[in-house]
Amino acid sequence: MSNTKVLPLLEPSASESVAACCPPLTERPFSAQEAETAARMFKALGDPVRLRLFSAVASHEGGEACVCDISDVGVSQPTVSHHLKKLKEAGLLTSERRGTWVYYRVDPSVLAAMGKLLTIAPAAA
Repeated sequence: MSNTKVLPLLEPSASESVAACCPPLTERPFSAQEAETAARMFKALGDPVRLRLFSAVASHEGGEACVCDISDVGVSQPTVSHHLKKLKEAGLLTSERRGTWVYYRVDPSVLAAMGKLLTIAPAAA
């Protein structure tokens, strides 16, 4: 007989699963740091090629996309790499090298944080 005790798994609450970014725009004025974070995110998505790449990764089956599957956006491969780098620097994508290919992912908490930022804050009671 084993002395190992099995602990129950705890599901994270909805507030814990959302990456801390910024409060909803309508909740209160942003601090300097919050504005910097949001601006970096919006600036990265402000380029049509980057927005297409981000959308291609976010909507790809399985939640991740090989760079070989998303590079057909009308620009050269070095330009695609540059744009993917900018999306990673903004914290919108993560990547993992597997052999010769790089796979990109959008963390669901990033999408949740972006959605939260653009929602209307509930009225104070």
